[in-house]
Parts: sequence; structure tokens; C-alpha cells
Amino acid sequence: MNFWIIQILNGVSFGMLLFLLAAGLSLIFGLMKVLNLAHGSYYLLGGYLGLTVLRFTDSFLLALLGAALGITVLGILMERWFLRRIYGEPLRQALLTFGFLFIFADIALWIWGGNPQTLPKPGPFTGSIRMGAIVFPSYRLLVIAVGLVIGVGLWWLQEKTRLGAMLRAGVDDEEMAKGMGINVSLLFTVVFALGAFLAAVGGIMGGVFVGVYPGADFEVLLLAFVVVIIGGLGSLKGAFVGGLLVGLIDNFGKALVPEFALFTVFVPMAVILAIRPTGLFGRA
Repeated sequence: MNFWIIQILNGVSFGMLLFLLAAGLSLIFGLMKVLNLAHGSYYLLGGYLGLTVLRFTDSFLLALLGAALGITVLGILMERWFLRRIYGEPLRQALLTFGFLFIFADIALWIWGGNPQTLPKPGPFTGSIRMGAIVFPSYRLLVIAVGLVIGVGLWWLQEKTRLGAMLRAGVDDEEMAKGMGINVSLLFTVVFALGAFLAAVGGIMGGVFVGVYPGADFEVLLLAFVVVIIGGLGSLKGAFVGGLLVGLIDNFGKALVPEFALFTVFVPMAVILAIRPTGLFGRA
């Protein structure tokens, strides 16, 4: 029984990381129709920048804030200077962002080297917590808590604020939103910046127990797309549920049948698409 509980907690903590990535990716594609293949680079660069800030300041909080802010600015610059010129052209978007993915990967390799690195845990969360007969790392519980807090915050932002109402209007009918006087251009920038911020936070939080290394951007991008496809484009609820499902399936797959780990992730995705092509919470 202890084995199953520990694996569930591991899967939920990894699922929270995937949610941070997929939430931004889903909103960006759902609202802006931009296929941002460089989204995984925000995760990778966020982890590396967080590691650098942490070495200079010895503060995990400053590393989190500094790196997330830096990647947010990078996302804004990409949206304003490059992607804005090719809205409505998915092929050019894919080629451009795919090119950025390789550029960022090479820059990261040049600056930080090719060896896998991990961020040290913040001081209060270096140990473990005993829950009955189970001993579980306190940091992974922190990741779960942060994911839940961010999930509630995003839900409140989308469902209870004026910005959220404009966001939903832009997703449902961009032309009508423009006709009602909504500054869709500014809304696009805000959404893109939010997506980059969430990916960077995921990179810093995940860098503690997953690590940062060359190729991590490809790996997390692939899993984030699986989450978005399962949950449905433009749906925060779908990103949350999809992240939990993929995190649990991936963790149990690696623990029980490691030779079929990828198989266990992609087969459920194929089944869900066969039954509901728009995803669990997507709309046609």
C-alpha cells in the first residue's frame, strides 16, 4: 500500500509541473492560435537562470522571481518582435519557434555546459515528512501545493475578473471581441507573457528533482503537448486534469513497466482522441 501512495504522490507532483507548462501552452494556442514550439525552451532557460541566480544570491525565492521575470521578458520580446508578424500562418509559426528552440538550446549548452545539473532545495524543504508509515520528501509536497495555488489563481483570473472575461471572449470569438473594443493585441501579449512565466516557474521548481540538462526542453514540450491534447485546447481545467493524468500515468509506467513508459503515455492519449477528438474539456 505504501508503494502505491508514494507513487501517486510522485505522479501528482510531476503532474503539477506539467500543468504549469501546459496551462500557458494551451492558452497561447487557444487564444492566439500560435503553435509555440519554443515553449519548452522557457522551461529549460528558466531552470538554468534560476540556478545561476541561486549561486549568486543563495536565495531560492530570488532565483524563482529573477528567472521567471527574465523569461517573461523574453516571451514578450518574442511575441512583439517576431510572432506578431506572422499571426494566422501556422507553418511559419512552427518553423520560427522550432528555430528558436534550437537557438536557445545551443545558447544554454554554450553557457551552462552539457552536464545535467540540479537546483538545491530551499532550506526549509530539504528533509522529508512522515505521514504514518510513509516518508515523503517535503519539497515534492511543496510542488503540489504551489501547483494547486497557481491553479486556483488562474481559475480565479479566468472566471472572476474582467481580464478573464476578455480572455474568454477572445478565445470564443476574436473578431467579436475586437468589435466590442477589447484590445486583443495587448491581450495576446499578456497571455504570452503569462505562458512564459508559468513555464519558467515550472523549470525552476522542476529543476530541483527532475534537473536541467540538454534535451529537457524537447522532453517537457512533448509531454506538455500530450497534456494539452488530452485536456483540450484553451481549457485551464483540461490542462490541470490532463497534467495530473499524464503525471500519474508516466510515473506508474516508469515504475511498473519502464520498457513501455512512452507507450503508457501515448496510448491513453490516442484512446481519448478516438472517443473525444477535442479532448476532455475542449470545444469543437
